[in-house]
Amino acid sequence: MFYTELKAPLEALLFVSGDPVPVGHLADILQIDRANVEELLLQLQSDMEAKDRGLTIIKVAGGYQICTKPEFSPHLEKLTQVMDKKLSAPALETLSIIAFKQPITKQEIEDIRGVRVDRVLGKLVDRSLIKEAGRKKVIGRPILYETTEEFLKCFGLADLNDLPALPDEVYTD
Repeated sequence: MFYTELKAPLEALLFVSGDPVPVGHLADILQIDRANVEELLLQLQSDMEAKDRGLTIIKVAGGYQICTKPEFSPHLEKLTQVMDKKLSAPALETLSIIAFKQPITKQEIEDIRGVRVDRVLGKLVDRSLIKEAGRKKVIGRPILYETTEEFLKCFGLADLNDLPALPDEVYTD
């Protein structure tokens, strides 16, 4: 049985949430099975593909989320007047090391980068892109770092498997 009358409530749930909502959670709320929720999501995505629509539904961070279409970002920037919060090159480099090598300690990051990363780690934690993931079971018990769901949302990744593959060989001078 298909539940087309639940398409509008599903859209409202995604809109109100603001954050990605897992299919299982949507199925529980709507009291239908996951397959029907996924079919409704596909229909909503199809509906929103029309050029006269400003929103879309994306799969990100293990769930589905309503967001604005990228082509409307210039209009939204004018509305919000939000300052651009770009990451510096050292922050991006550190974040990529953590993403690919997690969980990883500060010392391991510094060994790879060749510079201290205290300040960069602090900024990445403040922006909720990384978090403490426990302590490594070695002398000194250093903090382990890993990426967060906010990292997945910011980079439009459903999960860490969406990260690009690293080259098999690393070339050096």
